Amino acid sequence: MDEEVDFIIDAAREGMQNSIDHLKKKLINIRAGKASPSMVGSVMVEYYGTPTPLSQVANVNTPDGMTISIQPWEKSLIPEIEKGIQMANLGFNPMNNGESVIINVPPLTEERRKELAKQARSEAEEAKIGVRNDRKSANNELKGLDISEDLKKNLEIDIQEMTDKHIALIDSILDKKEQEIMTV
Repeated sequence: MDEEVDFIIDAAREGMQNSIDHLKKKLINIRAGKASPSMVGSVMVEYYGTPTPLSQVANVNTPDGMTISIQPWEKSLIPEIEKGIQMANLGFNPMNNGESVIINVPPLTEERRKELAKQARSEAEEAKIGVRNDRKSANNELKGLDISEDLKKNLEIDIQEMTDKHIALIDSILDKKEQEIMTV
């Protein structure tokens, strides 16, 4: 019986952690002013008929705070890289000089900062929903177990405390990201 309980608790903890990991990945793609290679981390490029992450076909770096430079390993990929950037809908206008693709990262307007902060809050809310769903699943599985009511109540309290910790962590991650976005 203990193994079943441990399994339920571990599954809930793992699910909640996955929600947080997913949130962190989503927030990396929300830019906060300064150019960074992670801004194009989600870009996929058609490489010999296969969608391939940009980082696997080119070197991506930031020569300064407002520019992203993409140096493809094969010059023939430049049009595909430009297409991939536009398809990713990042709001960037790529240019090429025949050797590499350059992205000038425009400074964020106040309105755009607010939009990005709103997007970050939306991603955080999705993560919270994931955590709450994991709590609900764990509690439902506990109800099906043949254990004492006292033990069930204690386990539900433990699951709620775990949920509260993960929700607080999500709030903390969001606060940090919002500060990053709103800092000019």
